[in-house]
Amino acid sequence: MEYHVTDANFVEETANGTVLVDMWATWCGPCRMQAPILTQLSEELDESELKIVKMDVDENPATPQGFGVMAIPTLLFMKNGQVVRQEAGVHTKAQIKQILEEIA
Repeated sequence: MEYHVTDANFVEETANGTVLVDMWATWCGPCRMQAPILTQLSEELDESELKIVKMDVDENPATPQGFGVMAIPTLLFMKNGQVVRQEAGVHTKAQIKQILEEIA
C-alpha cells in the first residue's frame, strides 16, 4: 500500500510504528529508480512491520527542509515519530532490509 503524505499530515502519518518516508520529486530520475523497489517492499512486508509513505518535496517543502534534506531521493527511517536513520540516494531492496534490521 502506497501513501502520499503532505506537510499537513506528516506528523500524524508517521507517529506510530516503523515508517519509511521516501522524499522524492516527479522530475528526479533516481527517485523513479527507487519507486519500484519501495513498491516491492510494501508488497512483501505487512503494514504492521513497515509503513511506506511518499512525500513530494516540491509540493511539500517544509518537512524536508525541517529534516535537512539536501538531495533526493532521501529515505527517512522513523520509529514512533522519530527519525532514527536518514539515507540519501537510491538503495536496493537488500540495503533497505539491512537498515530495517539494524534499527529494529
